[in-house]
Amino acid sequence: MSNSSLLVVGSLAYDQIESPYGSVERTLGGSGNYFSLAASLFTPPRVVGVVGDDYDPKDWDLLAKREVDLSGVQKVPGKTFFWSGSYVKNLNEAETKETQLNVFAQFNPTIPAKFADSKFVFLANIDPNLQLKVLENVQCPILTGLDTMNLWIHSQRAALEKVIPKVNVVMMNELEAKLLTGIDNAVGSAAKISEMGPKIVVIKRGEFGFLCYQKGDGYFSLPVLPVKKVMDPTGAGDSFAGGFWGYLAKLGKEPDFQDVRRACVVGNLVASFTIREFGTIALQNLKLQDLSAAYQDFQKVIQFPALNF
Repeated sequence: MSNSSLLVVGSLAYDQIESPYGSVERTLGGSGNYFSLAASLFTPPRVVGVVGDDYDPKDWDLLAKREVDLSGVQKVPGKTFFWSGSYVKNLNEAETKETQLNVFAQFNPTIPAKFADSKFVFLANIDPNLQLKVLENVQCPILTGLDTMNLWIHSQRAALEKVIPKVNVVMMNELEAKLLTGIDNAVGSAAKISEMGPKIVVIKRGEFGFLCYQKGDGYFSLPVLPVKKVMDPTGAGDSFAGGFWGYLAKLGKEPDFQDVRRACVVGNLVASFTIREFGTIALQNLKLQDLSAAYQDFQKVIQFPALNF
C-alpha cells in the first residue's frame, strides 16, 4: 500500500434499510464508513468524524483491521447518527423514513496535528461551513474534493458557493448537480460547476454510471457494470468516492486526465459491489482480486468493434 495520506471527513452511522429484497435493522452506514472501507483497498485512509457510546466495538475493530486511522474520530456520550430508508417503491431513490442526527448534530471536526499534512483530502457530505474549516486546517494538499446534498444546496448555498472554488474536485449526484446549477442536463451542469472553480467534476448517475468533466480535457462517461440483483443502493456514491480517491492517493501525485479516468472506473467497479449486499457487507469482504475480475468483465461490456462508414 501507498504511504500517500488520504483524509476523509464524514459521517459514521447506523442505518435501517428496506428494499424489495429484504431489510436490515441496524447496519454500518455513513459516508465516512463507506468511503474508508472502499479506499482501504488501496491506501490506509485517515478518518475525522464522531460516534456515540453505542458504536459497536466490532465495527471499530473492522475499520482498524483495514488499517483505517481512527485517531481523528471523536467518541462522545450519546447515540451515533442513525438513518432509516426504504427503496421498496423506487430502487433509484431512497424514501427517508427517519433521520436521527444524535451526536452528529453537534459535530465540529477537529483535525489532529498529524493529519494536517494529508496530501489527498475528501470532504464528504457535511455542512459546507465545516468543509471550509477543514480546508483551513490542512497544509499543501495535492488534491482536495467535496461532496454535498440537496439540504446544503437549499439551506447553505452561500457557504457552498464559497467552498466549491477552493477544491479541485466536486462530486455529486445528477439531481444535486441540476439543483445547484439550474441546468437540467448532466453534461451542461458539469461544465457549469467547473466554471465555479474546480478543475474536475464527477457526476454520479446511479444505474446510468457516471459523467466526468475536466477543464481542458473534456468529458468521460461510462455505464455501470451490469449487476443482476441490486439489493441496496445505499452508499454506492460514497463507495465510488472511496475507490476514486483511494486509487489516486495510491498514485501519490497530482493526477492527469488519464489517472482521473482510471480512478472513475475504479470507483464505478467498487460501487457495483456495494449494491449487491445490504449496507457495507460487500465492501467488508471485497478484495483487489475481485475488482480485477470485475474489470475484465467490464471491458467486455464497454468494448465494441471498429465501425467503418
